[in-house]
Amino acid sequence: MLGTDNPLQRLIALLAKLPGLGPRSARRVALSLMKKPETLLKPLAEAMLETARTMRLCEACGNLDTQNPCAVCSDTRRDRSMVCVVEDVSDLWAMERSGIYKGLYHILGGTLSALDGVGPDQLRIGGLLQRVAASRGTAQPVREVILALNATLEGQTTAHVVAEQLESTGVSLTRLAHGLPIGGELDYLDDGTLIAAFHARAKAG
Repeated sequence: MLGTDNPLQRLIALLAKLPGLGPRSARRVALSLMKKPETLLKPLAEAMLETARTMRLCEACGNLDTQNPCAVCSDTRRDRSMVCVVEDVSDLWAMERSGIYKGLYHILGGTLSALDGVGPDQLRIGGLLQRVAASRGTAQPVREVILALNATLEGQTTAHVVAEQLESTGVSLTRLAHGLPIGGELDYLDDGTLIAAFHARAKAG
């Protein structure tokens, strides 16, 4: 049995903290990496160090990129009159994979959860309100906010709170509709389902 100060045991313990990996799966992953140190372990370690060194959080939308603002926010071809609100970076990536949306994004950083102590102040709702307000008087003010939150209880509760806070701004509020199953998450949807949900978005509230 490996000691707690053993590098391999430390690697296993860290891997076990990742979503979807328990101690047994973490041991299998660590052993697989050790079997191919030159082609897997070292390149992975280098990629992780490079990622930690270069990746930045976009101050505008919350996306991850090597630049700030991110490539999406910096793209002058995007429709700045539309802001799509999602829970996490993975949801933004899912939307981008579909190729259906050409506006901007706003990542909340999670959903409301009383059990986990996550309230409105822990999410980036205030930043969204500021973005909408700051866009007034510009060449392309925000006219539509799309609530593309996961169809879970927490996601829909969060969408309701966001919609309430945006109600007085005068922007058009829409949400994704058909194609999103109850309990479903954007990152696990196929592109066809996501496109259908996007086209069939309905007025929020």
